[in-house]
Amino acid sequence: MKQYLLGIDYGTGGAKASIINTEGEEVAYAFEEYPILTPNPGWSEHDANLHWQVACRLIKSCRKEAEIKPQNIAGIAVSSAYPSLVLIDKNINPVHNAYNLMDKRAVKQVEWLQKNIGEKEIFDISKNRLEDHPVITNLMWEKENRSDDFKRIHKALSVDGFINAKLTGKLTGHFSGAAFYGVAYDLLNKKFNTELLDKIGISENLFPDLYLCEDIIGGITSEAAKETGLAEGTPVAAGQVDCNAGWVGAGATEEGDLQMNLGTCGNFGIITKDTDFPDTMINFGYTAESEDTFIIVPTTTTGGQLIRYMRDNFYKMEMASQDIFDTDTFDLINREAEKVPPGSEGLLTLPFMMGERTPIWDVNARGVLFGLSLNHTRGHVVRSMMEAVGYALYDSFRIIKESGKKVGSQIVLNEGGAKSKLWRQIITDIFNVPTVLVRRRTGAPYGDAILAGVATGIFKDFSVSKKWSEYIDPMEPDQENHKLYMDYFKLYKELYEDVKDDYKKLATLREKYK
Repeated sequence: MKQYLLGIDYGTGGAKASIINTEGEEVAYAFEEYPILTPNPGWSEHDANLHWQVACRLIKSCRKEAEIKPQNIAGIAVSSAYPSLVLIDKNINPVHNAYNLMDKRAVKQVEWLQKNIGEKEIFDISKNRLEDHPVITNLMWEKENRSDDFKRIHKALSVDGFINAKLTGKLTGHFSGAAFYGVAYDLLNKKFNTELLDKIGISENLFPDLYLCEDIIGGITSEAAKETGLAEGTPVAAGQVDCNAGWVGAGATEEGDLQMNLGTCGNFGIITKDTDFPDTMINFGYTAESEDTFIIVPTTTTGGQLIRYMRDNFYKMEMASQDIFDTDTFDLINREAEKVPPGSEGLLTLPFMMGERTPIWDVNARGVLFGLSLNHTRGHVVRSMMEAVGYALYDSFRIIKESGKKVGSQIVLNEGGAKSKLWRQIITDIFNVPTVLVRRRTGAPYGDAILAGVATGIFKDFSVSKKWSEYIDPMEPDQENHKLYMDYFKLYKELYEDVKDDYKKLATLREKYK
């Protein structure tokens, strides 16, 4: 009997699923967008029940495309974007909408922790910053603002943890994603600090048991089998963070390997065994060799989401007609941006439309178009946003390079907007580092399928991913463009310093008049 492996990934803007065979060949793929809910300023949510409905549809679609029987699927793994949070009751029903990584409502809880516990103590334990609004700060917010509903919460899961619970009935987490609980999660010792939890009034009972990414946590239940069309008992792996999944699937397995995503958020990851973690970055466990391997992940909160924002708000007619004329609105957006020279003819963007993560960690930051003139078009705005994402990521890259960490000699561009040749060249020129593109465009669900193969013993280890990865479209940096971009980057940094105090004033006004 032929064996196949299923991977499912939940991003901030949509979910993807993939089925591969044991030779690494993809036999099915499916994708579905879902809405980002922003009911209040600083809030960013998903409908968790919709996540499960999407899973059922994607699984059925992939199995139909692959033309395989349920019992041919030998294993399953799920990933999701972090930090994410699904609060469930004892019946695995969501208590509220799911939090996604752009949610920044727990401002007062962060301030309380800074004042009463101290950032140094928290970083020493968690190796991560409070400003990322880790799960524990959101639990504090829930306890203080929805106290009656808080009593109904049985477990605080990630999105992939919720899907795994629906598939297996088991309430679990994994060492890849556990760092995003933050605050009291001890990254190096892989456990929660109960003394600190007691100080902040959050019970350890709210957290699921944690596993290695490649551990099998259970099998498909009879109820899940009916809803998904999968075979009862099919083994499910503990899972992984979505960026890990994408990078594992594209061959990132060794220390120093560097891969970049331009998905809803923009980020890159550098695999490391060095536990002297930079305090301006996001640090967590890597999937491969997760006992002693970590990944440093600089992240700008709105990466590809900026281009999706432009599409949804300024290309509505093109969106409405793309099915009629068999066009892709993103291709049109890229063509318009390609007509604009480097530097966007004096248009500079601060891309912080939902606050910012590394390295500035400013929850109040918002987008700025600086230098907007009557000669600027939609294409100028798009290119300026692409350049801004490049500046935001480069800001972190230079810090890591200066710290002496082992960094590979090229950037492997992976998911999302990386398919844009223009955007890849912008990144290449800003970073002044050669880049290549992963040929296979599946991304995270392919890495999840590989994880399922390792978890079930079909693959000995993750080395198959490097063997199966092919890199194309190599680019070299243009030195003239790099020089231009460094001049604009300097202004980009100065502009943020000029307005960062005004962001606080704006946040006060938003709160006053909401």
